[in-house]
Amino acid sequence: MVREAWEEAGLVIDPADVELVHVVHVVDTPGSLPLMQLVFRARRWEGTPEVRESDKCLTWQWWPRDELPDPIVSYTRTAITAIAEGRPYSQLGW
Repeated sequence: MVREAWEEAGLVIDPADVELVHVVHVVDTPGSLPLMQLVFRARRWEGTPEVRESDKCLTWQWWPRDELPDPIVSYTRTAITAIAEGRPYSQLGW
């Protein structure tokens, strides 16, 4: 997560400030191999988010949890909802 935050957003995060908050067990399509999506929370970071992979991301923006935009990656929405409900694990597509 620390490396990805730097590569994709230009943010510097100390690994000590990172915690695993959710796991989503995903099957994208019937018959495909399952994936585990790990969702982390950074308690602190340095820098201002910038788009460094414009082919994958249009903009960085904060959204209220109940007003997330469409489209959004399905496991991301699942994780955000589950975290708000206090659940550390969820399944999608099973």
